Amino acid sequence: MITTANRIFVNPKYADLFEENFRNRAGLVDRMPGFVSNQLLRPVNPGDPYIVLTVWESRAHFENWVRSDEFRLGHARSSSLPPETFSAPSKLELHEIILDTSRPDLIPEPRGKPFRAHG
Repeated sequence: MITTANRIFVNPKYADLFEENFRNRAGLVDRMPGFVSNQLLRPVNPGDPYIVLTVWESRAHFENWVRSDEFRLGHARSSSLPPETFSAPSKLELHEIILDTSRPDLIPEPRGKPFRAHG
């Protein structure tokens, strides 16, 4: 299993708009093979980013999502927000789950190569 953490820096003035846009998302990821869950985490401290956290059964499932037409359609909505919504570029991180106390039977994700979103 893997997680993705997309750190999104949102200007406080646009926080409500950003959250509403996320609540009304297309939801295409929810139907993708290997998708487990999606959370939007709101920052508590000023200047910290929102985090979109997804969990996938495997890295291969996530990479299939990123290459899919559903991915392009699902992310088209974010471009509908004004550019000033974002205070800095977002940062995507992938993490291999090697331990999950809620799943003692979990087989750790094999160590993979670095992920490059474009290429």
